[in-house]
Amino acid sequence: MSVERRRQMIEPEHPRLSVARQCELISISRSGFYYRPARETPLNLALMRLIDEQFLETPWYGSRQMARHLRREGYTVGRKRVRRLMARMGLERSTSDLGQRSRILGIGSIHISCGTW
Repeated sequence: MSVERRRQMIEPEHPRLSVARQCELISISRSGFYYRPARETPLNLALMRLIDEQFLETPWYGSRQMARHLRREGYTVGRKRVRRLMARMGLERSTSDLGQRSRILGIGSIHISCGTW
């Protein structure tokens, strides 16, 4: 059962069971009951919009290239932040295109000459 579902089961106004005891019974921490996730900042929302626009044009961009693109646009942003925002948006770079290019260019191939290790 998900934490959200278990959180909904707790009745803060229960006459006989405290919130701490209810949390203990359904195996979530008390801080997990009170936790409310923080919202994204306006800057992060603007970055997510820019990432989405660029990703539609260049779906092969990963977090490194996307961070470079945003820095060229004038934003001070690191790769880890871009990676987190892309993951939150559900974006992954498309690698099917990259494999085709490397086969055409003849790069990325590894040849093993002996069969024994």
